[in-house]
Amino acid sequence: MIDNDQPADGIDSHVDFDAPAVLRKWPSLNNARSCAAPAPYLVVDGTLDECIRQFITKPAATQHLYEIHTSPQSPLVRAVLSGKILAELVRLRDFL
Repeated sequence: MIDNDQPADGIDSHVDFDAPAVLRKWPSLNNARSCAAPAPYLVVDGTLDECIRQFITKPAATQHLYEIHTSPQSPLVRAVLSGKILAELVRLRDFL
């Protein structure tokens, strides 16, 4: 079984960083997702690369409140990116 929060090790894959994407943030209270919030709100509407660039400018203590929504690209990119897989994409983008 594949853990979707874990990067796919040993897989040579191409990621289209020019794919359309949106960066969203969950409303928060005391640095935790607000239970009253029905959904995250729009921060950036652009490409996957633009959303990643904006994401990495956010303080590390608040990055858990952000998600990137994009078209899935197997095996690394899911429709909603957050957590460890997003950190792996940041590393991959910086490597390329």
